[in-house]
Amino acid sequence: MSNIPGEHNTDADMALVASAQQGDLSAFESLVAKHQKRMLNIAFRIIGEYEDACEVVQDAFLSAYRNLRGFRAESKFSTWLTAITVNLSRNRLRRVVLRQKREPLSLDAPIMTNDGEVMPDPPSKNPSVLDRMERQDRSQKVQDCIKALEHDFREVLILRDLQDFSYEEIGVMLKVAAGTVKSRLFRARESVKACLKKALGEL
Repeated sequence: MSNIPGEHNTDADMALVASAQQGDLSAFESLVAKHQKRMLNIAFRIIGEYEDACEVVQDAFLSAYRNLRGFRAESKFSTWLTAITVNLSRNRLRRVVLRQKREPLSLDAPIMTNDGEVMPDPPSKNPSVLDRMERQDRSQKVQDCIKALEHDFREVLILRDLQDFSYEEIGVMLKVAAGTVKSRLFRARESVKACLKKALGEL
């Protein structure tokens, strides 16, 4: 059990983990339901491809299930699971990059989002189509700037700024010192800021 103040969800996770380690499949299914959305967001941000991110998350939970008996609660379950997801995402990203180098870009290819392919917008009073397009364009530019980072910097930015993990948790996930996390995060933020300034103008 975790004694960290404010970590009420950790106690719930540990109870579910303990049950799952004893063979309670429903307990592990509860862990999947609780954490899968966050893991998918992390994987998608790292890889940039929705279908690949979905496969990575499935593999991450399968790996977690297979290795659950070896989990000793030296860190939170979410930290352990995120480390698995990040490692698998990193490996998948290499394959995606190689695949994209081999495949020509199609201007007719569907645009992928966190929820799948972009579909035509139905008539709506608020916000306007133009407003949505502008927001989507800015959001895509942010994602493009994040994707442009080297993976070491991309990972710390995603885990800290988008997922709000602590420096210590990120250090455990990536097997680096908290000071290294802070240094990488500073450089990642500066790089994204410079990228967005170039893409969108003065911030």
